[in-house]
Amino acid sequence: MRTSPWLVFTYTVIILLGLLIALPNVLPQSVLQRVPAWLPHEQVSLGLDLRGGSHLVLEVDEADLTKERLQSLLQDARRVLREKGIQPKAVVRSQNQIVVTLADASQSDAAVTELKTLANPISTGLSAGQSDLAVTANGATITVGFSPAGISANVDNAVQQSLEVIRQRVDQVGVSEPTIQRIGANRVLVQLPGAQDPSRLRELLGSTAKMSFHMLAPNNAPGPGVTMLKDDEGRSYPVLDRVEISGDRLSDARVGFDPNTHEPIVSFRFDSAGASRFAEITRQNVGNPFAIVLDDKVLSAPVIREPITGGSGQISGSFSAESATTLAAMLRAGALPAKLTVIEERTVGADLGADAIKMGIYSGIVGFVLVAAFIFVLYGTWGFLANIALLIHTILTFSALTLVGATLTLPGIAGIVLGIGLAVDANVLINERIREETRKGRSAFAAIDTGFRRAYSTIIDGNMTALIAAAILFFFGSGPVRGFAVTMALGLIISMFTSVAFVRVAMIEITRRSKLKVLNIRPLIPFSPYDKHIQFMKARFFGVTVSALLSIASVVLFIHPGLNYGVDFRGGIQMAVRTTAPADLATFREGLNTLGLGEISLQSFGDKNSILVRAQRQEGGEEAQTAAVTKLKAEVAKIDPTSTIEGTDVIGPKVSGELAWAGILSVVIASFAMLIYIWVRFEWPFAVGAIVTLVLDVTKAIGFFAITGLDFNLTAIAAILTLVGYSVNDKVVVYDRMRENMRLYKSMPLREIIDKSINETLARSLYTNATAFLALVPMAIWGGSAVSSFAIPMVFGILVAGASSIFIAAPILLFLGDWRRRHAKAPAADTAVEIIPPEQGRPRKSAS
Repeated sequence: MRTSPWLVFTYTVIILLGLLIALPNVLPQSVLQRVPAWLPHEQVSLGLDLRGGSHLVLEVDEADLTKERLQSLLQDARRVLREKGIQPKAVVRSQNQIVVTLADASQSDAAVTELKTLANPISTGLSAGQSDLAVTANGATITVGFSPAGISANVDNAVQQSLEVIRQRVDQVGVSEPTIQRIGANRVLVQLPGAQDPSRLRELLGSTAKMSFHMLAPNNAPGPGVTMLKDDEGRSYPVLDRVEISGDRLSDARVGFDPNTHEPIVSFRFDSAGASRFAEITRQNVGNPFAIVLDDKVLSAPVIREPITGGSGQISGSFSAESATTLAAMLRAGALPAKLTVIEERTVGADLGADAIKMGIYSGIVGFVLVAAFIFVLYGTWGFLANIALLIHTILTFSALTLVGATLTLPGIAGIVLGIGLAVDANVLINERIREETRKGRSAFAAIDTGFRRAYSTIIDGNMTALIAAAILFFFGSGPVRGFAVTMALGLIISMFTSVAFVRVAMIEITRRSKLKVLNIRPLIPFSPYDKHIQFMKARFFGVTVSALLSIASVVLFIHPGLNYGVDFRGGIQMAVRTTAPADLATFREGLNTLGLGEISLQSFGDKNSILVRAQRQEGGEEAQTAAVTKLKAEVAKIDPTSTIEGTDVIGPKVSGELAWAGILSVVIASFAMLIYIWVRFEWPFAVGAIVTLVLDVTKAIGFFAITGLDFNLTAIAAILTLVGYSVNDKVVVYDRMRENMRLYKSMPLREIIDKSINETLARSLYTNATAFLALVPMAIWGGSAVSSFAIPMVFGILVAGASSIFIAAPILLFLGDWRRRHAKAPAADTAVEIIPPEQGRPRKSAS
């Protein structure tokens, strides 16, 4: 048996290219700068949970946008009717439409025709070419409103404009490497690395920044066309609704300092048209006050002492240097087309990010070493080849992440570690198959050929179930969870090359060059779980009963005391606090409960110096959340001045509801997808057995979350889905051997086939569960709070999945198989009685 030199050359090139692409990730920046330009320089991007920074999701306020557009539509409707000599009794806005009441009903058709000229055709999407307005007439009454397609188009345009305005605002304040992108139909994701003040970011990104200049009502008299607006200090002003000049005429805005008071001010300048209009307004209103209004709040209301003809002015008030800088940046960037609501905010301190990197790297290295050592003990010198393949797998995973431009998060590191464990699974399957063929007396090349061929389909089936889980995680997940799905999927795909293709070529070459007649894969420590004849099915009733009782207990625990839902699913505020000395929870609890923010819970995590503060969702919109975060930070600093805020999560009820629904849906869809896959690849009894066992495994995992009090959050959903994939993967290996034995031993009772299959795959089951366990244990111990909701339940789930494959899935398959055989034999027996005469039914000697 020879391997094509071209194949060896191709594999060598792939590995060398992967090494070159991955190399920049381990080089210091100073060394990387000296690397020749023709070599790769790209590094894997680190997520905010690893380098620190802020993550905000902003949503276009559809109601506010429609209100603004209707206000403009109201003015336009009055204008077109006036220009055509159509006299309406009234043109008013009523909820989400304009109502025009005509004095003469005979002018209705003409009015409708003119009002339709205000419509704009939709330019994109499935509704392209349709009108964005719906105009209907009922006698003298005409209603004008945006059609559903028009509202969607307005939101789409607003999101596109918002992306540019946000990008300009972020650039104005000098944040490096920002990520600003659209997500969904009406949302914008903003990720800003580095230390950022969340309250300042909310002000910078969430404020519409619509500036306008108005005159105040004479004699401060409220009335029609007058709105009472307040300033920062609560003073009220009767502001005329008419806009004298709008902020879109501003050409520049800069921060300065008042020469007399030395307080920060914002100086502004108009464009030429704005300067002319400003000069005209100030010339006509000398001695009268006018108001500078920003987002329905009066910034200042000075009295015009003399005409201002230079086209510039200044805004003074109770500004800090930072707030003045933020205001100037917003004015330079322009106004947002609609209000943006911050529906999700996550902030990670740089120190916490550095700690996360350290813990992730250390736990990953320890996991790799443990797995490599275990493989070496199992397979001796041949274990070196498996470990080389494992090292290449890790290198190629980082090179693939670099090539696709993926962002590496802490759950992503967990995905790489789990990928190492799953990659070893293929090596174990192959080596165990080769050992089995060698024990049958096959030569070295025959054992390699047959071992790889028979292991291949099992590896494909096992990896497909895990890939289904990864795909659903990516589709329904967000942020770090998607990062985990990407790394796990890439690891599974790459393992097909390193563990199957590369190892096969290497084994053939080593065997050929060493002129081996027989391939003996011996362990360093004698241990032989082979040729056992354990009658597992004798314990089937005990196994199923214990499993059912544990699952029932888990359901009870789910109902009471229930899961410790994280902020992802219940909304609210979560804050990670680090103290220099061991934290006094009682003192913190006493101080924080005086803030009047509702239910506040505290818990230690990681060590005695770290506490997690949770506050319920505040009533009153996003401003209330910002105020609550500010209060919490101030009180924490008051209780312990040496403490630091390492991270903050603020999740709105809308996002938390969406995440909860997406989590439930993803688990259900993953289970059905695997049911269909196993049904297609095997038969329906196998599929039913796998799904019933899966339900029992998942309920136990839920019970584990309930009894341990671990945070049930997005990372926990990732753990459940990964456990679903891993559990089915474990069952596929046993099922594959059962299917093979059913074809070989057609007359053997099903019970004996199942016992035989479990005994034959017992070594593989023990070894792969052990490697996955070893890979994840360091992450569970040292990974930190960010991955504890994933790694700890996965360690538990691996043990449960291994046991359930033997004591749950197999007994269910036996029950279904016996049931099917009984129902298949009964009709056959009835037919035999009717057709075959008794004397012909006697057994006869075979002709052979």
